[in-house]
Amino acid sequence: MVEKGIQEDRRYFGRKSRSTSQPSRRQVTLIEREQITEHAEALGLEGIRAGEVRSNMETTGVDLQKLMGCDVQVGGAVVRFYEPRTPCAKMDALFPGLRQLMENSRQGVLAYVVRSGVVRVGDAIRPVE
Repeated sequence: MVEKGIQEDRRYFGRKSRSTSQPSRRQVTLIEREQITEHAEALGLEGIRAGEVRSNMETTGVDLQKLMGCDVQVGGAVVRFYEPRTPCAKMDALFPGLRQLMENSRQGVLAYVVRSGVVRVGDAIRPVE
């Protein structure tokens, strides 16, 4: 939902900025499944299960960093990618060393909702022209 995020997302939906009391821009997090696979390999893991790195959406076949600053259509919704996601200590709690691997634009992106819409597994992700 515009200025709110993904309905039923306990962490971000409807969150307000502590400093301004305005809607937080941190509404949706996305990460590339390919990046997760690289991190797992670097850590000597067989894999990292879907959802384990706490991102709202895991993508395939799209370079999220190249879309930074763009409006991006995801299914029926449009989100704006505004900055790289910041890895937190919870990543090392999952797998020691994961947080460091996720630094320097290897951790996905943060987005806020520009236009509400339904998003389903398998929906295309493309920049809005």
